[in-house]
Order: sequence, then C-alpha cells, then structure tokens
Amino acid sequence: MKLVHTSVMPVRWGDMDAFGHVNNTVYFRYMEQARIEWMASFMDLSQPATVAPVLVNAQCDFLRSLKYPDQIEVAMYIATPGRSSFETHYEIFRLGEQKILCAQGKGKVVWVDSILEKSVPLPESVLAQFK
Repeated sequence: MKLVHTSVMPVRWGDMDAFGHVNNTVYFRYMEQARIEWMASFMDLSQPATVAPVLVNAQCDFLRSLKYPDQIEVAMYIATPGRSSFETHYEIFRLGEQKILCAQGKGKVVWVDSILEKSVPLPESVLAQFK
C-alpha cells in the first residue's frame, strides 16, 4: 500500500450521537473527506462527469471512540490497481499528546460510465498516483 494523503480535521459537536461519542456512520464521512481531498489534488471535481469514481463497498473497524472536541488525522492509502478499480485503506487517529489509532477502514473505488452503467479503465491521471 502507498500513503497518498493525510487529512487533519476537527470532530464537530454534531458528529456525536446520544451516547456522547462520534456516531459510527460519521467515520465513513471522515474517510470520504480524505478520499475527495486526495482526488481533488489531481482531478477537477467541480464539473459533472459521465465517467467518474464510484465507491462500491466500505468497511470500518472501530477501535476506540472519538468525541468532541477531538482533532483527528485520516491517513489514506491505495493498493495495487486493477483494470477499472482499486482499494483504499484508511487509518483514523486521535491527535493530542499521543497519536492514538481509533479506526481502520477500507473501500473499493470503481471508475464507471454513468450512461452505460459499466466499469471503464482507470484514467491515466489515476494510474499515475500509483507510481
């Protein structure tokens, strides 16, 4: 795996649930934010596209809880690409006096032609990220 992006962000008050910790669904948003920031570094995401990345699965192991006002770091890695897809891996850390691993996740991204509803080969701009 190759580390391609690191994102630091605050835990927001609204990220917490009634039990006083970050809701499990929000961890997927943290991973999404890191993934979008990484893609925006080499793609123009401001324009609609008929060929675009689609997240086809996502998984997360919750190791420790996060709470407001934690600061977190999301480290994003990519694994060897296939013809039209690649896996992403994430580590979510709580920052502070110590950097503590709180969650690990992964997902599969597939490039899809939205008109044909079929996968297409990864663009050169994406393949260049694996070098």
